[in-house]
Amino acid sequence: MDNIILGLLLLQSRTIYQLRERISQGLNLMYSSSMGSIQAAVKKLLNNKHISYKEVVENGKYKKVYSVTESGKLYFFEWINSPLEIQNIRNPELAKIYFMGFSDKKIREASIEEYLLQLMEQYNALRIICEEADSTSVPEEQKEIFFYQFAAARYGRDFMKFNIEWHENFLNEIRSETI
Repeated sequence: MDNIILGLLLLQSRTIYQLRERISQGLNLMYSSSMGSIQAAVKKLLNNKHISYKEVVENGKYKKVYSVTESGKLYFFEWINSPLEIQNIRNPELAKIYFMGFSDKKIREASIEEYLLQLMEQYNALRIICEEADSTSVPEEQKEIFFYQFAAARYGRDFMKFNIEWHENFLNEIRSETI
């Protein structure tokens, strides 16, 4: 989460609410967009002097607008320039599938159907982000940054599509189960 926040603040200074809003618009596939996780990361970054803030008054309310410090830029660029690493892929929902044989057949089907609806919602949100990105005019100096951000959105969209197809096939298997 630290590096997500640093990257977003490199793009522009933001309040904690603006960070949450931006993270929930597609980046939440990578990290939780809960206010608690964002606040914890902001606190850590402040303690490490990777970000700073200035207080501004907007509509009579005090707001903290965060920005990246030189130390934060160094930290971020050290991370971004390091090689990609294979991460452990964990999906707690697979444990439910693993033990699904203990549940009632109708409940199994309903559970997968509900999960498919959730996957489709996420897929549609990412599809819209990708469609908007396709038609967005980007200043020349930001085209390279935008290209990689768009690649991450396409990955998320395609990953959701794979999950939808896998679960649809799984649901068809459950429905034709001859056990």
